[in-house]
Amino acid sequence: MEIKSLTLQTDNLQSMKEFYMNKLGFHLIAENKGSFQIQTGTSILEFTNSDTVGKPFYHFAFNIPANQFEEAKFWLKNKVQLLTEDGEDQVNFSHLPAHAIYFEDPSGNIVEFIARYGINEESSEPFTINSILHISEIGLIVDDVLKVGKELSKAHIFERDNKPLNEKSLNFMGVREIGIFIILARPGRRWIFSDKYSTIYPLEISVNNGRKLIVNHDGEFIIE
Repeated sequence: MEIKSLTLQTDNLQSMKEFYMNKLGFHLIAENKGSFQIQTGTSILEFTNSDTVGKPFYHFAFNIPANQFEEAKFWLKNKVQLLTEDGEDQVNFSHLPAHAIYFEDPSGNIVEFIARYGINEESSEPFTINSILHISEIGLIVDDVLKVGKELSKAHIFERDNKPLNEKSLNFMGVREIGIFIILARPGRRWIFSDKYSTIYPLEISVNNGRKLIVNHDGEFIIE
């Protein structure tokens, strides 16, 4: 599974556009009065304020070249303030293995850069925003994890280690060897490197098998 495009809600469209384009340097590929799209490696990230209610926020991640974690961290620290957890501004996922860093954007999204060793390709070019490989994670927050998990399996999206789904923890849906995941979870779980808790907000995920995974404004999950 690959995430081809991701559409998220925001209540702060202009500030988001300035942040992602002017501060981070992503390339604008489309826009209209209520939305804009940026190129994120081989994927597309869209923000929209269409029918936005409240202050929506999400957790999503970008894969970066496996050999450029320290370089990416230095690059990012010159542009944003990194989030910390227990006094640390990075995390070592030794079980993957991978290293990651986190920051918040103007809408309060918890954004992650992650270098997955043995999975992500390497690069010999200096790290820039063009080094981003693709969207590698998005939190899919639903009330009924088991029901949605069964629906995802019908779209050939399974838990990465073929383990039973757990309503109390994060479920990484995707292929471990590819390193791209939909993080299936219930509301109320704290996102690491943040004081925010997982919350249901509308989104749309397009994956490379042609399916669309949608959480609508009523919090219902739909596959098209």
